[in-house]
Amino acid sequence: MTPTRRAQFDAGIQRPATDPYGTGSTRVTDVPDRRQAVVAGVVIRYYVSQSVQTLTVVRAVYI
Repeated sequence: MTPTRRAQFDAGIQRPATDPYGTGSTRVTDVPDRRQAVVAGVVIRYYVSQSVQTLTVVRAVYI
């Protein structure tokens, strides 16, 4: 990932981090806490943990 794209990704990841169920994300399975979104041209899959306010990215695919 280029430095410019990485900076865009770092800035863009704040949106799903603050609103993990919004910002155009979709459910990956029937479990609402497993989500997918596109951030600065990178497809991310993540889990949401509301009890500790954590978003864990488990896969990132640069497109």
